[in-house]
Amino acid sequence: MTTRIALIAHDHKKDDIVKLAGEYVDTLKRCNVIATGTTGGRISEAHGLTVERMLSGPHGGDLQIGAQLAEGRVDMVIFLRDPMTPQPHEPDINALVRACDVHNIPCATNISTARMVLDVLTLRLTQQV
Repeated sequence: MTTRIALIAHDHKKDDIVKLAGEYVDTLKRCNVIATGTTGGRISEAHGLTVERMLSGPHGGDLQIGAQLAEGRVDMVIFLRDPMTPQPHEPDINALVRACDVHNIPCATNISTARMVLDVLTLRLTQQV
């Protein structure tokens, strides 16, 4: 079964998630990647990854990913949040993170944790070969 991973980043974290995706491009190529609109577009353009793009976060993309998560169609979430900038869609963000907790889905909200999650995923995918 192919791992389905959601990639999301606030505006001030988009460069970070694009860089992170580049570090793990070989791993992400073996996954089904979904992302909010702008984030997905930037990752796809930078690294040639196939990314299923949802709406942008403020327009409901976080909710779309949360709905898929609740239906069992997301295996992990990397959501690089900007804790220093107020977000107009904060309730949607909180709902997505809460859904990860409710459904026991790994959710990394910073680069360090994202690398740890992706390192474990890389190891598991390598052992499947």
